[in-house]
Amino acid sequence: MKQNKYDQPDFFSAYSQMPRSAKGLEAAGEWHAFQSMLPELHGKRVLDLGCGFGWHCRYAREQGASHVVGVDISEKMLERAKEMTNDDKIQYHRSSMESIKFKEGSFDVVISSLAFHYVQDIATLFEEIHRVLSPDGALVFSMEHPIFTSRADQDWTYNEAGEIRHWPVDHYQEEGIRHTSFLTNDVIKYHRTSATLINTLLSAGFQLKEIQEPQPTKEMMAAQPTMKEESRRPMFLLLSALK
Repeated sequence: MKQNKYDQPDFFSAYSQMPRSAKGLEAAGEWHAFQSMLPELHGKRVLDLGCGFGWHCRYAREQGASHVVGVDISEKMLERAKEMTNDDKIQYHRSSMESIKFKEGSFDVVISSLAFHYVQDIATLFEEIHRVLSPDGALVFSMEHPIFTSRADQDWTYNEAGEIRHWPVDHYQEEGIRHTSFLTNDVIKYHRTSATLINTLLSAGFQLKEIQEPQPTKEMMAAQPTMKEESRRPMFLLLSALK
């Protein structure tokens, strides 16, 4: 199995208390942008890679998706997703994203939220997603922005008073593994430049449709003052593409 921090009790407990985990999609700063990039889901077969608690799976069904499959490596995440789901048109499978094996053309839409930065071989994953998509199928995904992943520290620079000075970017061109800290745990992520991500997507046979580098809405920044920091640098990169 690939890296799986989410089945560690302390990590899972901390993750469960995050606003996006407890309150769902509306508490996710990038959701308004992600939602706008989704294609029509009514009658579509949807695959969610790194589905976590299943928020996107249930949203797809609310929009009329005919069948939804959520894939996640974490047993604890899937247990919670199943507890929160009462719909026989949603199925959950335990697997790493890199290990998915579905029939060619099995899905009309593939989505993924904040998971692809954990994948070492993104080229093979994009190729497999392209294979399992139907003709004219769509891929929509979010991930941590390369500006965010370039440094393992993934933190601001502060002045002597502890106030934020700026977001440093370094080693941007040095792609590869990053040993980062997330929820006080050591977590492995993989950094790639924006150019590498886009060119790898194109090489897999996709047609790029849209790119967004969203910040939280004004309403969210008003409700959560710490969110205002997100307007100073992009934390997320969102892409949509067509087969």
